Amino acid sequence: MRSATDAANRATSLAHLARAIAEVLGVQGADVADARWDKAGRSALNDIRRLRLGRESCFVKIGSSAALPMYEAEAAALRELAQSGAVRVPRVIAAIAHDNLAALALEWLDLDSGGRDAQLGDALAALHRVQGRRFGWHRDNTIGTTPQLNGWEDDWAVFFRDRRLAPQLALARHNGHGRVADVGEQLLDRVPSLLQGHRPQPSLLHGDLWSGNAARTADGAAVVFDPATYYGDREADLAMTELFGGFAPDFHRAYRDAWPLDAGYTLRKDLYNLYHVLNHVNLFGGAYVSQAHALTASLLAHAR
Repeated sequence: MRSATDAANRATSLAHLARAIAEVLGVQGADVADARWDKAGRSALNDIRRLRLGRESCFVKIGSSAALPMYEAEAAALRELAQSGAVRVPRVIAAIAHDNLAALALEWLDLDSGGRDAQLGDALAALHRVQGRRFGWHRDNTIGTTPQLNGWEDDWAVFFRDRRLAPQLALARHNGHGRVADVGEQLLDRVPSLLQGHRPQPSLLHGDLWSGNAARTADGAAVVFDPATYYGDREADLAMTELFGGFAPDFHRAYRDAWPLDAGYTLRKDLYNLYHVLNHVNLFGGAYVSQAHALTASLLAHAR
């Protein structure tokens, strides 16, 4: 009985969300009454749906009402990436909450295979040419569902240590990964030495650029989504494209042809990717724990 009641309540909440999204799109009448929610992929972090409203369709992430600030931050990031004119992103329709659910509704894009090749390499280099005065962003956001702190900072090494690694290590300790935290905290004081002599400009970043967050539209345009945007070292985006693979060799060639990387990137790549590995430790645990240990040990061996 309880599960049936929960299902009925969720169906009612989804109907309210559909009406709210339809209002933003200007859809009325029978198309709203006949709104259809279809599964549109799998995610460990959100319920992913396609909302069909007559001839209109949109891609919708759904979570609890507590997820609204996360969705609002993602909407802001997509708008900023779109404003750059450098790379294709889905158009934001709405970030809204109704009843006990929140949703981020985006333009529906028909995606094709590929998109992680030279075209995206050129587009990413153009995105990184959009630069700010300081490192950070005007608001905090999330990396996955983990809070990501973006308070402004002039010094990149300080920003990366205090806004990226330190919060993940504190969360790892809270989540019961004490060994990860103990070893990682030894690295914090050595971050400035690992970045010594490196003076990046604050570039506009996607922030979570693994292969699952890039694709190609049916009309052939490279597109990115699910950003965790901020202004940081452009190499942080490049590093993540190498963490889990999935990007074609000509993606890397095109980027480097457009904007060569500075000496010492290989070591910095491991430092930047430690942030994402620690985040996976906190989200999923498992094999990411040993990967975090290995990365940290390697970085400590290189640090003076």
